[in-house]
Amino acid sequence: MPGFQVGPYTRGRVLERVEQLAREGMDVATFLTAAGAELERAVIFDPEVRPNPTWVTLDPASLLATSMTGGDQGGWQCEMSPQEWAACEYASDAVSNRIADVVRHPRGLQTATEVAHTHPDRAGEYHAVLASIGVEHEVLVALQAADGTHWGAVYLTRGPGRPDFSSEELEFLRLVAPHLAEGVRNGLLLGEASDPQTHDAPAVIVLGHDMDPTSLTPGAERWLAELPAPSPATLPPAVLAVAQTVLAQPEEAGRTATLRVRSEQRGWAVVQGQALTGEGAPRVAITIQPIGADRITSLLMAAYGLTSREEEVTRHVLQGHSTTQIATALGISPYTVQDHLKGVFEKTSVRSRRELTGRVFTRHYEPRVEDNILRTETARPIRGGPFPLEPTGTTAQEG
Repeated sequence: MPGFQVGPYTRGRVLERVEQLAREGMDVATFLTAAGAELERAVIFDPEVRPNPTWVTLDPASLLATSMTGGDQGGWQCEMSPQEWAACEYASDAVSNRIADVVRHPRGLQTATEVAHTHPDRAGEYHAVLASIGVEHEVLVALQAADGTHWGAVYLTRGPGRPDFSSEELEFLRLVAPHLAEGVRNGLLLGEASDPQTHDAPAVIVLGHDMDPTSLTPGAERWLAELPAPSPATLPPAVLAVAQTVLAQPEEAGRTATLRVRSEQRGWAVVQGQALTGEGAPRVAITIQPIGADRITSLLMAAYGLTSREEEVTRHVLQGHSTTQIATALGISPYTVQDHLKGVFEKTSVRSRRELTGRVFTRHYEPRVEDNILRTETARPIRGGPFPLEPTGTTAQEG
């Protein structure tokens, strides 16, 4: 395959371009299409296999998938359906390159070769599964932001007869992953703000260099009215302070700022500012959302009647943590963790951690994935987090 020899100069330029794209205020689908085209200049992947790249967005609170897209056509075109992928990722005990493993990998990425070496007794079975979808070499990259949160993952694949991914390519992917995570995070926030589905959806306000709003998402005016301000006719000081701090920073510093402020109706909120790149005068995107906005917490407690401690244990299980890791994180004994897990299993009608993860995904995240596939195919921005519950306690799907 021509073009496998890509020099450090080209990779450096691609890295800079993806970093810039992440701060252009794009929705997720637009960003991933643009970023994927840039990636192909630095890491040549096989256009005949899967769609390449294949993207999965994640809920950082649970590490469960919220959308799946492949290639540059939108929707999902992989030979493996989203349901088949989810069964392999969450419910099967077959050897696989799983997101739950990659997010804990020291490099934040893992190749099919590494998976086979880790499970030599089942390597043949694993390679047969890959071969069934035309794949010989695969790398899965976790998209971890600078603050440690995971917003997605990307698969790159090559078919039979192609070389494996080189150490230089893997190092580039490690370096570009935080910028990809930033672009996905910004796009998900924009999608939720521009088409809100819950009462605590974020708001996005774009300010020009003169501090006048140039665009507001639905619900932004309500957020602005709830933040402390000298008068209804002026922007809240917290918003102005964040915007001015961003614009005062040198461009190479990343140009971001964050401030906490108390909303009169919704308690503490975080105001985040980020410089938008692109042509024209400088602009700042201001995002306002509740602090600790973690929808999976309230959803698990409402849907299954979990206690707060059982909910904490469940979230750790969804993220793939062991009993020892959960005990350390929560400051309790492994025996207490097992007691809580027993209660969780009884309330959710499952018998194992894998069944628990599959149950939560199928009931609360698969509707989100399906809805986002439809939204991508109809050029609407995708949204993150679990699908909200109906008043009856059942999930609903929105067209």
